Amino acid sequence: MARVYVSAIMDATLDQAWGMLRDFGDLGNYHPFFENSYIEEGWPADRIACVRRFTVRDGGGMLRERLLELSDYEHRCTYEILHIDADWRNYVAQMQLLPVTETGQCFGQWWATFDVPADQEAEAVERVADTFRIFFQCVNERFGKGG
Repeated sequence: MARVYVSAIMDATLDQAWGMLRDFGDLGNYHPFFENSYIEEGWPADRIACVRRFTVRDGGGMLRERLLELSDYEHRCTYEILHIDADWRNYVAQMQLLPVTETGQCFGQWWATFDVPADQEAEAVERVADTFRIFFQCVNERFGKGG
């Protein structure tokens, strides 16, 4: 089983970062890896079991992800991949945000587990880690100094 964990201090408040993260359908509108992001069937983007569909910009195909948990109290969301044009199975990811009280910034931690053939694991883990790191960068670009 592949495991990925990425964390970062973001130059945004908890409320700012959570505002981006909790809009489950918006990922393809700001993350450079993805495009054409929307929630299927017109469901609200914060409804448990809503399905986000988007395409990968580098020709990596289409993804569908289902929102499993969204907690405004714990600033946490959990989702699973329903479809990916790759040989990945049982992908579940969770992200949680915490305030950094001394600076007014936000700490984010994002982790995922999934099954992938052994010969593809290193590349898959790095791709997922890059996706997570770039989300943190997107928050910084939107809210950080000069953003």
